[in-house]
Amino acid sequence: MSVHYQRHGNIGVIQIANPPVNALSHAVRSGLVDALKEGVADADAKALVVLADGRTFVAGADIREFGKPPQAPLLPDVINQLEACPKPLIAALHGTALGGGLEVALGCHYRVALAGTRVGLPEVKLGLLPGAGGTQRLPRLVGVERALEMITSGRFVEAEEALEAGIIDAISSAETPFEAGLAVAQAVLADNSMARVTGQLPAPAANPQAISAMLERLHQDAAELFSPFRIVEAVEASVTAESLQDGLRRERELFLACMDSPQRAGLIHLFFAARSPHMVPEVEKADAFKHVALIGEDPLFERLQKAAQKAGITLTSAPDNATELCLLAPNAARESGTALPTIALENIGISRGSDSALSLIVAENGSMVELVNLSAEPLTQQRAALTLKALRLNVVVSRQQSLLNTLQLASQQATASNRQTALEQASVGIAKNGFCYRESDIDLLAVEVLGYPRHLGGPHRQSTLKDTPR
Repeated sequence: MSVHYQRHGNIGVIQIANPPVNALSHAVRSGLVDALKEGVADADAKALVVLADGRTFVAGADIREFGKPPQAPLLPDVINQLEACPKPLIAALHGTALGGGLEVALGCHYRVALAGTRVGLPEVKLGLLPGAGGTQRLPRLVGVERALEMITSGRFVEAEEALEAGIIDAISSAETPFEAGLAVAQAVLADNSMARVTGQLPAPAANPQAISAMLERLHQDAAELFSPFRIVEAVEASVTAESLQDGLRRERELFLACMDSPQRAGLIHLFFAARSPHMVPEVEKADAFKHVALIGEDPLFERLQKAAQKAGITLTSAPDNATELCLLAPNAARESGTALPTIALENIGISRGSDSALSLIVAENGSMVELVNLSAEPLTQQRAALTLKALRLNVVVSRQQSLLNTLQLASQQATASNRQTALEQASVGIAKNGFCYRESDIDLLAVEVLGYPRHLGGPHRQSTLKDTPR
């Protein structure tokens, strides 16, 4: 069951259980409405607490529903019902409260967070804006300037800053959100003035200077983007609308405009592309190597050393009897006669024709690495990729030929004005030759490493769109 209700003494507890991140699926939204009705009808419950199981509060929308027709109840309607609750309603936060999760909390009458909690409205990173009241309720708590900065950047806010800004009302030293929520609920019952309905707060003070400054910054730094400018319009509506409901209607109009934007589609394409680019298709069961030899010297090895202990991986400077995988630095001498799987380390743009079965291409900016399968078994590549992933590297797997080097060469040979077109043409060749496991891997590398415009979704996606009849 995604949401259930249970009373503890005179406190009703609405508990969300939708692992791994308690995303706001249709079942969760429906469950919240049903549990709220049960709590309101429970005469012995004098206050209600909303909390979540597991390692986090609600971390946002359910990605499994992306692109599907929305199903009632929609999140704005759920949050309106939470806010209208006739009993004090407390949100007990832990882990992260992001996107719709923070909007759920803003619809409650009091917010307490465990130490280490982070909150934020990161919808802009997907070409969207908060569409369930975030642009209307947050400014009522923190003012126009801070709301604009938070929502247009999509950054995560630590609990201490959230408390100082007024996003949350308290930080609890309790061990669990259940303990924190019950303690606050009792305190609110003892002093009802602690609770407040965000939507009933006065509209934020007009701040035309903050609006103008944000628009100037966006025109300078992100003129090609769509959703940040819609965010400014929505936040401005929190000041100019005659009522909260009018502001929410304007927010919804702007949200739907973002949903229809090609940029939203491109950014969500990249979101999915980044989910598992380290996975080799058709390899169902694989484990990371636990004993790795780093042969030679390279700056990357320092990064690996820092992550090794937490990952439970033993790193040595030379192969020994326990070694399962070798990582060979450029110009390092390979141990003669070793039968161990070996990854030859190469920098982007350099190919020495290594005789190793696997090649690791490292981007100059350190954002990603590409593990190319030259002649290894798929299982060996997968195990090596899982090892690098455990060592905190962002890994993309490929085969036969480096995607990064192919894209880099195309970019270098093109003029500045033709660079995007050159990357798009190169991406078509990569896919045609079968060098990528997934076409989205090309897009991910081009955006994260070579600076292809993120909002376009990547060169292969663009080449596909251009070839699609309109």
